[in-house]
Amino acid sequence: MQNDRLPPHDIDAEEAVNGSLLIDGRAVYEVAIFLQPGDFHSEQNRWIYQACLSLYQRDEAINQITVAQELDREGKLEKCGGAAYLSHLISVVPTSLDIEHYAQIVYRLSVMRQLIAASDKISDIGYESDPDVSAALNRAEDVLFRLRRQGSLDFVHIKQVLDRYFEAPPSPETAGYQPIPHVFSGLTGLDDFLGGFQRSDLVVVAGRPSMGKTSLVLNIARNAGVEQGASIALFSLEMFRETLVQRLLSSETGINSRRIRLGLSTEDEERKIIEAIGKLSEAPIYIDDSPQLRVMEMRSKARRLHYEHGIDLIIVDYLQLLQGEGRNENRVQEISYISRSLKALARELNVPVIAVSQLSRAVEWRASHIPQLSDLRDSGSIEQDADLVTFIYREEVYTNEEEWPPDKGEYPRGLADIIIAKHRNGPTGQIKVRFRHDLTKFENIAQAEQSLL
Repeated sequence: MQNDRLPPHDIDAEEAVNGSLLIDGRAVYEVAIFLQPGDFHSEQNRWIYQACLSLYQRDEAINQITVAQELDREGKLEKCGGAAYLSHLISVVPTSLDIEHYAQIVYRLSVMRQLIAASDKISDIGYESDPDVSAALNRAEDVLFRLRRQGSLDFVHIKQVLDRYFEAPPSPETAGYQPIPHVFSGLTGLDDFLGGFQRSDLVVVAGRPSMGKTSLVLNIARNAGVEQGASIALFSLEMFRETLVQRLLSSETGINSRRIRLGLSTEDEERKIIEAIGKLSEAPIYIDDSPQLRVMEMRSKARRLHYEHGIDLIIVDYLQLLQGEGRNENRVQEISYISRSLKALARELNVPVIAVSQLSRAVEWRASHIPQLSDLRDSGSIEQDADLVTFIYREEVYTNEEEWPPDKGEYPRGLADIIIAKHRNGPTGQIKVRFRHDLTKFENIAQAEQSLL
């Protein structure tokens, strides 16, 4: 009978993964982005892998001695078979070079076990005989949907997304990567004020919904990647990479993204799109749109990309969608952990990290809707950890033209303020820019006025 069958697993592959880590702790970079402790069928192998991940999170060496100490600290060393079992794990693999292959076996079989568990849940739904058939089917679909969403995505070069529109020229070689001292936003007033984004800084870009936070960081990614040749790692937890690339194409060509998405472009617009694809394809912009991303996964992906191609700037959109490490902390503690981790990542890779952040509804309740540092959502540690905090504020969002007081001058249509609310290494202030609604794009005011002629 089916119930007599053992769930799929491969103890040899599990031991090979842990043995590889004990031989070469740096191999954790190759597997931490997709392999979780829960993917191990054997409890002792699960504990050993968890110990390796704990050391990795603390930036400590992974080897037989440190793993034994970590297990002993948690009271699990003897339950795992003691030092003798760790020595056995080292003996089963001659090298760590094949760790990703072993890890994929462990992960695949874990998914199969989860699929069996999902089938049991779906079976239970069927036995409940819910009179609402649609509701029962939706619950069953949700079980499988959650299982599918657990798969971790990875970075995709912007060219791979653009290739879906038209054939694009090949990307330049990345072997000659040279770090860029300062990454510029492309907005003259902001760059003059800051002198560019400084390496090892955590930069927070915050605002209420509809202010254009994603648009601003996309502008920065485009300007730095295309104009400077800066290597950009863009983590998009809210929007799919295809949507981001459509926005970039719209910004680059001046064509509304809806026309690009629906294929309504004219012959002249199609020529502009082809030219824009060629330009954007050469930019070293890497997009990861994993929707459920843990901090440790993000760190592993960023480190691997940095070692393979070099990174000049990391963008996270947005901070509140990142997940902690499941320590049953409350939301404030989790956000504090996330912001500290982002700052640590900036220092570790010596690159600026720009994190988009939501603001609390307190902004809406004040007579003046201009954001304040106290409005940063969920945790004051965001303000504490950040080297630079910027707010996006557009007065037109709160007041329509008919309600605009004549004594305040011309209605601020398309005007936006970038407010430097905290600057650890410089002054605070405010920069005025133009926001193009049709292209969801920020521009220098003089440049925007010229393009509107």
